[in-house]
Amino acid sequence: MLTKLQLHLTRVFLLIFLRDRQSIFFSLFFPVIFMTVFGFINNGEQDAVKIGIVNKSNSSAATNFIELLHGNPLFAVTEGTEAVLRSALITGDQTLVLVLPVSFDESSEGTELRLLVDAAQVQQLGLIIPVLEQTLISIEREFRNIAPMFSLAIEDVQARSQRYIDFLLPGLMAFTLMQLSIAGSGFNIVEYRRKGILKRLFVTPIKPKDFITAIVLARMLIILIQLTVLIAFAVFLLDVTIVGSFASFYLLVMLGTFIFLCLGFCLGSIAKTQQAVMAVGNIVIFPQIFLSGIFYPIESMPALMQPIAKILPLSFVSTGMREIANNGASLLEITPSLIGIAVWFVIAFVLATRLFVWKEVAH
Repeated sequence: MLTKLQLHLTRVFLLIFLRDRQSIFFSLFFPVIFMTVFGFINNGEQDAVKIGIVNKSNSSAATNFIELLHGNPLFAVTEGTEAVLRSALITGDQTLVLVLPVSFDESSEGTELRLLVDAAQVQQLGLIIPVLEQTLISIEREFRNIAPMFSLAIEDVQARSQRYIDFLLPGLMAFTLMQLSIAGSGFNIVEYRRKGILKRLFVTPIKPKDFITAIVLARMLIILIQLTVLIAFAVFLLDVTIVGSFASFYLLVMLGTFIFLCLGFCLGSIAKTQQAVMAVGNIVIFPQIFLSGIFYPIESMPALMQPIAKILPLSFVSTGMREIANNGASLLEITPSLIGIAVWFVIAFVLATRLFVWKEVAH
C-alpha cells in the first residue's frame, strides 16, 4: 500500500520529469524512425527474382517455355545473349541467368539447363534455387499438359500477421522501455547525488524504499505515456496488429519498466559520474539488444548462446509481449515468461534498495 509520503514524492518527481521536454521528445523520435523504416522496408511484398534467359534453341518449345516464364509473377524475365547477361549478373543487374541449350525441344528428355549465378551477391541462393526448381517443374507440367498427382491446399491457422514490423514491435517496445528506464533512473540518481539533493534528503524521514518507490512510479507513468504514443503510431499509421489483450500487454510493460528502473538505480549507485553510468549502462544494455530476441527469434541463435539469452530480463519481457501481441496469448499461456519476470522483479528491487547510497558524492 502506497503511503502519503510516497504519493507526494511521486508527484514531485513527475513534475520534474515533465519539465525535460527535450528528453521526452527524442526518446519518442528514434523509436518512431525505427518503426517507420522497418514498416516501409518490410511491407510483406516479395520482389520478383531478376532472371535472364539465353535462348540458344530455335524451337517452338523454347519460345513457349519463355512465354510461360514471363507469365510467372515470381520472375522478372530479361532475354539476351549470354555475354550481355553474364555481364549484367556480375554487376548485380541480374540475379540468375538461365541458358536454354540448342537441344531444347518437345522431344528432349533430361535436357540440362545451365543456371549462372553469383553466389557472393545472392545471399538467399539456398532459398531461391528450390523455388526456381519447383516453378520450372510447374511450367513443364503446363507445357506438356500433364496434370500433377496432387495439389496442396494451405490453411493458415495462425491469427498473427507475417510482416516483420508486427514481429518487431513488441521487441522494440521492450527495448525502448529498458533504455528509457535504465537511462532515466541511473542518470537521475547520479545527478541528484552530484547536486547534493540526496544528501539533503538523507536528514529527512524519507527511507530508501520510499524514494525508490516514488521515483519508479513517476518514471513509469512517463514511460507508459511514451509507449502508448508509440503503440498508437504503429497501430494507426503502420497498420500493426496487436492480437492479444491490451491489458495483458500493458501489465508486462509495467512489470518490465519496474525491473529496469530498479536495475538503473543499481547502476546509478555503482557509478559515481554520468560518464561512468553511461559506460556501465552500455554493458547491461548492449548484450541484451543482440541476445534477447528483439530483431530475430532466440531459436535462430547458436545453440550455445540460447540458454544464456533465455534468462536475460529483456528476453522474458520481450517474449511475453510478443506472445500476447502476435499470438493472442493469455497470461496463463505465458507462465514461463511471468515466472522469469517475477524472479527479476525481486532481484532488481532488492539490489536497488541494498546498493542505494544517500550521501556519497563524486569529486
